[in-house]
This record gives sequence, C-alpha cells and structure tokens, in this order.
Amino acid sequence: MTSQPTPTKAASGPDGPGEPGGGLQAGLKNRHLSMIAIGGVIGAGLFVGSSSGIATAGPGILLSYALVGTLVVLVMRMLGEMSAANPTSGSFSAHADRALGRWAGFSIGWLYWFFWVVVLAVEATAGAKILEGWIPAVPQWGWALIVMLVLTATNLVSVGSYGEFEFWFAGIKVVAIGAFIVIGGLAIFGVLPGVDAEKAGLGNLTDHGGFLPNGPGAILTGVLLVVFSFMGSEIATLAAGESEDPQRAVTKSTNSIIWRVGVFYLGSILVVVALLPWNDPSIKEQGSYVAALDSLGIAHAGQIMNFIVLTSVLSCLNSGLYTASRMAFSLGQRRDAPKAFARTTSRGVPMTAIIVSVVFGFVAVFFNYKFPDSVFLFLVNSSGAVALFVWLVICFSQLRMRKIIQRESPEKLVVKMWLYPYLTWATAALIVFVLGYMLTDTEHDGRETVLLSLLVAAVVLVIAVIRQRTGAGAPPVRHIADEPHDDTPVKVG
Repeated sequence: MTSQPTPTKAASGPDGPGEPGGGLQAGLKNRHLSMIAIGGVIGAGLFVGSSSGIATAGPGILLSYALVGTLVVLVMRMLGEMSAANPTSGSFSAHADRALGRWAGFSIGWLYWFFWVVVLAVEATAGAKILEGWIPAVPQWGWALIVMLVLTATNLVSVGSYGEFEFWFAGIKVVAIGAFIVIGGLAIFGVLPGVDAEKAGLGNLTDHGGFLPNGPGAILTGVLLVVFSFMGSEIATLAAGESEDPQRAVTKSTNSIIWRVGVFYLGSILVVVALLPWNDPSIKEQGSYVAALDSLGIAHAGQIMNFIVLTSVLSCLNSGLYTASRMAFSLGQRRDAPKAFARTTSRGVPMTAIIVSVVFGFVAVFFNYKFPDSVFLFLVNSSGAVALFVWLVICFSQLRMRKIIQRESPEKLVVKMWLYPYLTWATAALIVFVLGYMLTDTEHDGRETVLLSLLVAAVVLVIAVIRQRTGAGAPPVRHIADEPHDDTPVKVG
C-alpha cells in the first residue's frame, strides 16, 4: 500500500498509520533535501571517469556532457511532474505501476534495486582502495567492510541520520567543485595570484586538432562514457516522500536541475579542458581533476582529490543504500516484494529492506574480490544500462500519467513537462537512439553492457508478467486524488 505523505508521516506501512512500524517518517529537513538534490547529480564518476571521455572526444566532450545533461533535465522534469502530484518512496516505479501496469512498476523497481546494490560493491571497493593507501595496516577488504557497516548503521538509526550524513558529504563535494571552478577560472584568465599556468587558456579548446579532434562521432562515444555518471539525480524524488513538505521539495529540486547540471558538470569540465590540452598525457595518467590541479602547482593535489573522491564515494554509498532500501520498501508495500520489506521500526526505518539490500551488497563485494573478471564483471555489465531503462520508463509513464492527473486532480499539476507530449516523445527517441548506438560500441563494452542488461531485464519482465496474469500479491492501486491515503482500488493498465 502506498500512501500520500502527510506532515507527520511519509508513507503508511502495512501495520497501519500511527502504530510502531506504521510507515516511513517525515524526518528529512529542507536543508537535507536541498543538499541531496544538489549532491545527487555529482557522482564519483565525474571525478574519476571524465578523463576517458576527454581522451576520446577532446574538448568536444563538453557537447557530450551537454547532450546527456539536457536528457537528464528533460527526464527529471517529467519525473518532477509526476512526483509533485503524488510524492512516494517508490518514485518512478510507483508511477509506472499506476500509469503502465503492475508489470512495469515491478520490473523497473527491481532493476533499479539491482543497480544500486551492485553500485554499493563498486563504491565500497573504490573507497577501500583510497583508505588502504592512507592506512595500509588495514587490508582493502577490511576497509570495504568497515565503510559498509558504518553507513548501514547510520541508515538504520533514522532517515534523519542519513540526511545529516548526506548533507555533509554533498556539501564537501559542492564546495570542492565550486572552489575548483573559481580557482581554475582565475588561472585560465591569468589572474590567479602566485600561479603561472603556462598551459592554461581558452585556446586549448581549439588549438590541438580543433574542438572535435577525433571527429563528430566522438561526441556520441563520449555520451556512452559519461551517461552513467548522471545516475542519482532522481534520488531527491524518492527522498521527498520523507520530508515535511514533499510537493515543495520535488518542485524545488526539479526547477534547479538545469543550473546544477550546468555548473557542476559543464562548468567543471570546461575548466579542465581549458587548463590543459585535451591530449596532455597527465589527464589519463593522473585523472582529469588531479592533472588540472597539478598544472597549477597546487601542493598535494593528488591527496586533495583523493579526499574529495572518497567523500563522493561515501556519499554514493550512503545514498545507494538509502535508495535501494526505499525502493525495496515501496515494492513491499505494493506486494511486489515480501511483506517484511514494508515493515518499519518505531523510527520509521525499513530495517528489513536495508539489511537485505546491504547483504546483497556484501555478496557483490565478495564476488569483486574472489571473481572480479567473471561474476562481478557480469553483475556490473548487466546493471550498466539500467539508468537508460529507468529514464525510458519515466518517459512512457509521464505520457499516460499526465492524462490521469488532469482527469482526477488537475490542481496537482504544479510542475509541468515542457511541450507535452512532443518533447517527451523526442526524449524517449533519444534514449532509444543512445541504447542502439551502444550496441555498435565494442571498444568500450557498450554492446556487452546493453545485451546483458537486456537479458536481466527480460528475466525480470517475464516474472512480472507471470505475476500479473496470476494475480500474485495483487495490491490496491493508488488514486492520485485521494487524501491522505490512496487506497481506492482502481483498474491498472
């Protein structure tokens, strides 16, 4: 059962509202939601993955980021429209359930959960490598275990503790990128005191083989390399369900997505490619941001960036565990997962959903150490295209949900997708194009990623269709207009 959030309870659980274990609590403050929304678009992939994109597309990687950024803005606008009208812990999965049918909500919900539990293992390993470099007395697997246990504990305490940790993690990322852009910008224009950046200048955008040194096709290849670093921008819509004013939180995060993508992605990457020639060997050897800082003669640039990357990793881990558990909670509410997933503690924490998610994360960490080139590689590749699947489902859900909202409660359309339905169809077509182009990419494992992701998606979809046809766990479906609980049965699909 999914319920409309109220000022005191974010969602009703199976035990009924007002009782211990009665549902999620509205424990996230406005400052938490603001920073979650800002930090959600800044993944560790921005810091560690941008160097390969720059090496592939040159300065033209800016167009790759702009293209994907535009895609994210459009998709988040659609999601914002639906979530502002009906904030829920299940976000796009719950909307797909309502708009497209139970099979859609089930499939995309479990695929999204699978994506994040694999991410837990990836990020735990990345963080452990950095920590082992600082304190080698503790083995890498030990650090991975410590990091996972600490963040699991914070998520188990209350949603407020998750919000507080994420507030500071995201805050460090935001300050770091802001400082990088300011310092780098001053160096580019030659006005940074005490620094002689010989290689810096806007001429780097065109002087080394042109703006597109590897041809226009490299823009699309760059898209494949950067698209997954944007995953996480939708977290704010899941978290909004546990805030005091979900509609306001969703509206605010949706309206601010343009400047967040513009500043943190396009702004920082522009600084990198202007500080150094795109083909400078140090970009691939050290990483784009470390190389840029080193070019300015900033002492200990590598360790500074390691600290920032570690913060991003911990932020991603923290949010990944939160997101996976809330999706599992929502699936449990809708009877698409075991009922235990929808049970909460007296603090409004879905303990079972958190523990199950982190256990799968631990299993994935084990596979990463024991079978990195077989089992773990399969897990990573088979979840790699889930971001694009999620965005595609959001597009099709919004096409139908707009009509449902207009019919049942038009006053809740406080956020509207631009140029509906034409821009929605155009966005869906672009996503399909990117997936199709990935099938032609053998150099960066694009084809393998799409094929394995489609294989896993097909298995989940078959299970979903069988469940729907047999009526397994058939839950009550939500009516948008109902307040405060959306329990009125309506026909799905």
